[in-house]
Amino acid sequence: MPRLAALALALFGAAVLVGCGSTRTEVTVQGSTRITKGQELIDLQKAKAQGAVTEREFEELRQIILRRPN
Repeated sequence: MPRLAALALALFGAAVLVGCGSTRTEVTVQGSTRITKGQELIDLQKAKAQGAVTEREFEELRQIILRRPN
């Protein structure tokens, strides 16, 4: 009987370990974050002030944000 129990335990342990090993590397994010147009415009203004975007890029991005539906 102890041999049978040991064998059953070993098989169970192997099954658990096989279940842990996965080659899946993709991540699925659920839910969403809602950022308002106002916040986007504030962030864009900060990026311009810090020199991260040029005046031309700023205006192009600003127009894209303003044209986008709510």
